[in-house]
Amino acid sequence: MTKSGLDYVKIGEVFKFSKTVGEVDVTLFAGLTGDFSDTHVNEQYMQERSNLGTRIAHGALIVGYMSTVSTISIAHIIHKPDLSDFPVSAGYDKIRFLRPTFFGDTVTVTYEVTEIDREKGRSLAKMEATNQKGELLAVGVHVMRWAKKLKDEA
Repeated sequence: MTKSGLDYVKIGEVFKFSKTVGEVDVTLFAGLTGDFSDTHVNEQYMQERSNLGTRIAHGALIVGYMSTVSTISIAHIIHKPDLSDFPVSAGYDKIRFLRPTFFGDTVTVTYEVTEIDREKGRSLAKMEATNQKGELLAVGVHVMRWAKKLKDEA
């Protein structure tokens, strides 16, 4: 008997991912995305012109960490042999950057499943990114859609 991946998703489940943001992370991200804003890559500019006094990480890099934890949230499900569907990220809602992320900050993203909608074939999760001081850096909601698998042609 086949099951939906949503049969394995539980409201209240919490998953976490932590990463210290370094020079290499920001430089590689700038290269991959083409976002070479002085805010991220020019220390002198930030010291002279910004009240932050130093460079900050890209907000989209933090969203990338949110994507990582969403993948962690389904790792225990996706290879079950009896699944009739598979997870696909349907997007991120209400993303807000509340504080800058500085080089050297250890970012922890917490992903908590808050809703399961079987009719729409999706689950929702609250995401919070905090730094090593417990300060909230970013928040958002992740939408995970469960798409039907193609039938095996045997």
